[in-house]
Amino acid sequence: MAIRNKVEIVPLTCINPTQGLEICPVDSEKSIEKLEVNLPLFAHETTMVRIEPGTIEELFVHHFQTDQLLVVKGSAVLVTLQNKHYQYILMSECKPMVVRIPPGIPHSAINLSGEPCIAINSIIRHGPPFDRDYRPVRKPFPFDLGLVRRMLGELKCPVTR
Repeated sequence: MAIRNKVEIVPLTCINPTQGLEICPVDSEKSIEKLEVNLPLFAHETTMVRIEPGTIEELFVHHFQTDQLLVVKGSAVLVTLQNKHYQYILMSECKPMVVRIPPGIPHSAINLSGEPCIAINSIIRHGPPFDRDYRPVRKPFPFDLGLVRRMLGELKCPVTR
């Protein structure tokens, strides 16, 4: 009897648009020898996050954890702050990717769509949870919500439900 189904392993190809931040598409061609020990979604703790429509989260910065985010339903824009500049990353179920945010990078999520966004956060701990990690930090300047709206509006997502 022949084996009909097989396990398929698809390694990740990650890019580093700025120092520390890592974006990993889920369908990639990277060879297994180049992968790190702490692959995205290998974690000490995994949480499911629901970002309601119209949400503009405050900025948060974690000192002793790495967040690894993957949107599994809907879409949102992840905002990171590095070198006094915001970087806007469109995350969607249509374009699956894992974004790894190391300790010390302020970040936020914005969902201006009409649907909730569901994301998985696989957390790597680098020490015990730190109370200040879960308090918002002051934004140095407002988010560019026009850019966020354009990014979400240009998203072509042929997802069938």
